[in-house]
Amino acid sequence: MTNKKQKELTTTPPSGDLVGWKPWIAAFRLKTLPLAISNTLVGSALAVMDGGFSWSVFVLAALTTVLLQILSNMANDYGDFVNGKDTAERVGPKRMVQSGEISAQTMLKGMIVVGVLCSITGVSLIWIGTKGIDIGNMLIFAVLGLAAIAAAIKYTVGKNPYGYRGLGDLFVFIFFGLVGVIGTYFMHTQSFRWDLLLPASSIGFLSMGVLNMNNMRDYEADKNAGKRTIVVAIGERNAAFYHLFLLGGAVLFTAFFTLLNYHKPWQWLFLLSTPILLMNLKKVFSYKSGLELYAELPRVSLAALLFSLLFLLGVIL
Repeated sequence: MTNKKQKELTTTPPSGDLVGWKPWIAAFRLKTLPLAISNTLVGSALAVMDGGFSWSVFVLAALTTVLLQILSNMANDYGDFVNGKDTAERVGPKRMVQSGEISAQTMLKGMIVVGVLCSITGVSLIWIGTKGIDIGNMLIFAVLGLAAIAAAIKYTVGKNPYGYRGLGDLFVFIFFGLVGVIGTYFMHTQSFRWDLLLPASSIGFLSMGVLNMNNMRDYEADKNAGKRTIVVAIGERNAAFYHLFLLGGAVLFTAFFTLLNYHKPWQWLFLLSTPILLMNLKKVFSYKSGLELYAELPRVSLAALLFSLLFLLGVIL
């Protein structure tokens, strides 16, 4: 697609700004959303462990992370089109802007709406979670919240998106892992423990695993479009071993945390999610084309959700 044609589609919606609900649902990429609440579940489980759970914090944290994931998905759809990275070689789900079902201009408006909603839930979460403590902590989380929104957008949007420079994995680890889990825990308990870095890293690794699965599936298209992901940088074979490191690290880090804080056998329930992860790894080391990985992204996302739910259940029991 030429730059001129892209510009026309960016500024002129194909059928006005009115878009049915089905294209928006597709743009939200619902299959990725189970992953979004994993950090809320684990952060809340850790708070339950320390007797500091709050339902208002849980609901607001879950809403904020889901909205962040939706914003990231919409920005990815918009940014890849505007930057000319969406091509016919893609084997993933259809992009709404590239296909013309939602104009770039309308998608941008949708991103603004979701960004505002995310800001509202995020501010409410910070207000409730930091109530009664010094304003410094409130400001720190306000900055982190703004940084998370900026990171969700800048992944593929702008003149120099960090997602095209192999930095997507790092930002996912930070915001959907460390900040998501430890931030949720702090909102519940207004406290911090260094060993929380272990389960927070596990969720970060699983989040990176979902992104890596996406990038392995799109390897050929990304390489030809000049989108330098980690997979493009290290190659498909090394990306499979990188994936093994991420999923194996997720299990081992939480296992180590459980050993450090062991009280009852139920705490090992999270290990029941490992068969799904092993099935994914088997496919990663045996696939012949990116098309075979199409179903693997939601599998890892659901495995992360199951991992988190079982971790929470183990704490409650």
